Amino acid sequence: MNDPALHIVMVGHVDHGKSTVIGRLLYSTHALPEGTIDKVKHIAKETGKPFEYAYLLDAFEEEQKQGITIDTTQLQFQSKKRDYVIIDAPGHSEFLKNMISGASNAEVAFLIVDASRGVEEQTKRHAYILHLLGIEKIYVLINKMDLVNYEQAQFEAVKAQVGDFLKTLNVTPSGYLPLSAYYGENLLSVSKEMPWYHGQSFIDTLDGIQPKDDLDQRPLRLPIQDVFKFDDQRIIAGRIEAGTLAKGDQVTIYPSGRQTEVAGFAHWAPKDAKTKATAGQSVGVLLKDEFFNQRGEIITKTAETQRPKVTTVLQTNLFWMGSAPLETGKTYRLKIATQQVAAKVLKILKVTDAGTLKAQAKPTNVQLNDVAEVVFQLEHPLVYDFFSQQPATGRFVIVDGYDVAGGGTVTEAYAGAEVPEGTVFAADKHLYPVNLFATYRLSVGSKITATTPQAQFQLHDALPVAGPGYHYPTDFHILLPDSNRILTIRSGHFEASVDLEQDLDWSLPLVNQLGAQLHVHNPQELRTFLDEQESLNDKTKSEFYQKWLDFNVYHSILIEEL
Repeated sequence: MNDPALHIVMVGHVDHGKSTVIGRLLYSTHALPEGTIDKVKHIAKETGKPFEYAYLLDAFEEEQKQGITIDTTQLQFQSKKRDYVIIDAPGHSEFLKNMISGASNAEVAFLIVDASRGVEEQTKRHAYILHLLGIEKIYVLINKMDLVNYEQAQFEAVKAQVGDFLKTLNVTPSGYLPLSAYYGENLLSVSKEMPWYHGQSFIDTLDGIQPKDDLDQRPLRLPIQDVFKFDDQRIIAGRIEAGTLAKGDQVTIYPSGRQTEVAGFAHWAPKDAKTKATAGQSVGVLLKDEFFNQRGEIITKTAETQRPKVTTVLQTNLFWMGSAPLETGKTYRLKIATQQVAAKVLKILKVTDAGTLKAQAKPTNVQLNDVAEVVFQLEHPLVYDFFSQQPATGRFVIVDGYDVAGGGTVTEAYAGAEVPEGTVFAADKHLYPVNLFATYRLSVGSKITATTPQAQFQLHDALPVAGPGYHYPTDFHILLPDSNRILTIRSGHFEASVDLEQDLDWSLPLVNQLGAQLHVHNPQELRTFLDEQESLNDKTKSEFYQKWLDFNVYHSILIEEL
């Protein structure tokens, strides 16, 4: 088999036979571990239950948990033409988590509908999710045709019902297939029970599907997973999501826009040496210039015209599955590829019930299973693409606490003006959020609260270097590693914004974006500070902060009296 494996996903109402379709397919293509069917038949007999092919799926997944395969959500089988991977999840929330997080990447979807029951609310919800995720090839499997005596009229009636709903989503199915998964009718060969059907069997339909365009042909997107240091080498580790990368390529790293050259690829043994890598490969990249690189940055090729977008305000199409509603003004964590940023809900533009397609008037929150257009205000600049151009950097998840509470895709840019909340410095056509001028207050018996003024400062503007609870010198530097910048303040005015690697006047004190003084006094100490910050983890945070930061130099906490 020369063709690459095709990833497919099957969704449908809980009672419409999805597990039976998958179980029968695994059985008929001999994909099950030896002895599985006998084991399941024996268990069914002992419990007095009739044998169901759906039980095979449960047994197969249990085998997977014991180590036969790695990912319990991916089931593999073969046809005579190629390999297939079925992406399966118990419910729509699990499916959404897998799809959006990039753990699974379906190219084709099959929406399963019971021929005797037709379209139900969960059918509509699943169809909406497929549409939201941008899956272009959607086939409809009208299953359980045996329950309606394989009648063409019932098939046509359900087909029309599904088609009418999909039309409201502007989705045109790639095909409709009648099926009786339990009896294997129209699964591997065209069924004699339905002589009126003149299309292909399910497996022939699969084999005829052409995969998407090769990811190698797309512009390079290499999200940085981590940075490792061995001796004098700095190795940038990540997985190439699209495009190719070779030694000598000129690359640009976003969001900072820094440019450098690929010096080579790290390897452990001579046999692993390479000069080029392609989409899907995990690599360790050596760069000619040693910048302060960090997880979440995106490496692209400088010469390519399709550049990613960088923003602090992101408009999204979102499916919400959190137990608590998404609310305006609340802050969540938003993840795209390896990026993670605090995201405050700025606006809820539209909310739609995925089952009824009814839109709310002037929505103030997003409830469980709703689909919404939501605008987020981001704490730091985020790199993204439109989902149709680069899926890996065009889909996101929302984390509330420790739970994945929602996710979706980015399909258009925010049309409003980007006005970040809090205090920002504007230079180089960029906005740099800082919290230097926050006032911290402690009410008796409560937590510390911070009040940050809403202000934007341009080059040469005067700054409020002294205020309630804080007092800075008139001359100092502000270190912003995430943006690869150092901002300079002289005589109480915003004087300059320079690259992180540029020479500084080290006679001036250095603070971070929260106004904590940094014990950094020369280029060598700056490099050490950045290196240690680069590899920071929960165990080393306390020691790092004590070594390098002193918040009390320029700040005091105001205690409010009762």
